[in-house]
Amino acid sequence: MLVGFYPGSFDPITNGHVDIITRAARIFDRLILAVGVHHGKTPLLSADVRVELMEEVCVPIGADLNCEIKVITFDNLAVEAASANGATVMVRGLRDSSDFDYEVQMAQMNAGMNRDVETIFFAASASTRMIASSLVKQIARMGGDISPFVPDIARRRIDAAMKR
Repeated sequence: MLVGFYPGSFDPITNGHVDIITRAARIFDRLILAVGVHHGKTPLLSADVRVELMEEVCVPIGADLNCEIKVITFDNLAVEAASANGATVMVRGLRDSSDFDYEVQMAQMNAGMNRDVETIFFAASASTRMIASSLVKQIARMGGDISPFVPDIARRRIDAAMKR
């Protein structure tokens, strides 16, 4: 069984994430979507809400593609969490060359810590290349329309959170 591990903050899940998840689900038998919980950061959405959104959006994608998708949280090193969850491949998305430089360095560090976990990169699709969670958060916090960048269910949840 080929198990992939896709870590991220997913704050919020974007159409870019969905693109990578869909493409990865075509390759893996099982794909673990790992929501990072970093105590020093103030997220737009709580970890519980991010997990719920990931499950609502992504589990049906996995079912359609015959890939078991599981959503978890983690607060340790991603390579340690991948190994602890039986994954042998870390999935990462690349939007541009700055992502590439950072992600290659991270992959090399992870390989130095655990040679049993390989990293593969998915180049962003042209239609999602410009999407960054940090920009989506900024637009949402300023009352802008995020609907072109996130699944509709995420937009509704974020809009409700911003009205509080």
